[in-house]
Amino acid sequence: MAAASSGAARRGAAGLARAVRAFCGGRNSSGRAAAAAAAEEKGAVRAEQLAERLRARRREEKQREAPGAPAQRRVRELALLSSGLQRLHPNVLAKMLKQAAVYQDEEIVVINKPYGLPVHGGPGIKNCITDVLPILAKMLENMKAEPLHLCHRLDKETTGVMVLARSREAADRIRLLFKTRQVEKIYWAISVGEPEPSEGIVDIPIVEKEVVGHQPHYKRTLAPSYRLCPEDGKVVRIRRNRSAESAVTRYRLLGSSAACSLLELQPITGVKHQIRVHLAYGLGCPILGDHKYSHWSKLAPQKLPQITLKRLKLEQSKARYLPLHLHAHRLSLPLGQRLDLVCKPPPFFHKTLRSLELDFPKD
Repeated sequence: MAAASSGAARRGAAGLARAVRAFCGGRNSSGRAAAAAAAEEKGAVRAEQLAERLRARRREEKQREAPGAPAQRRVRELALLSSGLQRLHPNVLAKMLKQAAVYQDEEIVVINKPYGLPVHGGPGIKNCITDVLPILAKMLENMKAEPLHLCHRLDKETTGVMVLARSREAADRIRLLFKTRQVEKIYWAISVGEPEPSEGIVDIPIVEKEVVGHQPHYKRTLAPSYRLCPEDGKVVRIRRNRSAESAVTRYRLLGSSAACSLLELQPITGVKHQIRVHLAYGLGCPILGDHKYSHWSKLAPQKLPQITLKRLKLEQSKARYLPLHLHAHRLSLPLGQRLDLVCKPPPFFHKTLRSLELDFPKD
């Protein structure tokens, strides 16, 4: 009898313990759930606040950039054009050059070379004018047409008149005209700064040198034949650099505004980067968008005057995207009778002239 009542007591105590644990556990579980819900709500509020701050910051940046946004967008798009040309199928590129043809006869084809398209191939270059000349010849004539031939070169960033020959004989004859300086070449350029005097001839040889420093690289520079004697200030002739090439450029100021100038240039010789080097280092007026020759000792974007940035609606940090404003406007070829070949500047050249309030020359 006593044993039975003792067992009943133990069972009652065990049941009470289970009930207490269940009650306490339930209360703890609901507490943890409430705490988790509160933390989740707090985290959601914090994330929403951060998102709102980010949206507000983006709105401020857009408002700050709004005045110059369209111009800066156009400049960036133009900078991407060069890489875009490298992704084109050769047939598409040839069709584009066909549309850029401004003159044709039985001997030559003249195209208005687009910005950012290299003439020759090289490391990292998938598309160039030379590679699509066979395709272009077939598009212009027929499937049996002989590939077109280059007669001269233009820099990748230079736009304008480019002459192609339909036969090797015609190409050799035109190359000889260039070599013997019988071809009259007229370029237009927008420069940073105004040359003094406003008209003249730069006759200084050019040589390629290595720039030693933090960013070693090669650049073309001037190799003068004369220097000023520090003792008496007299001009004395110095020993000519054997690697230097004779370079002569005639220039004329057409207009100036907003710390920039519109120049007409006539290279008498045909040295690589001649106009760019003569303007930058000879006259102290680098071409707008010429980031290579705006500095000597470093590779950096061109530094522009504040008034120029304001007129272009551009920030200095975006100046690196500015294209080279150098255009081969006219070539005069003595093929029997003298043939004048003219190409209009690209749209970005026109827009820059309008932004700088420079008067476009009337032919």
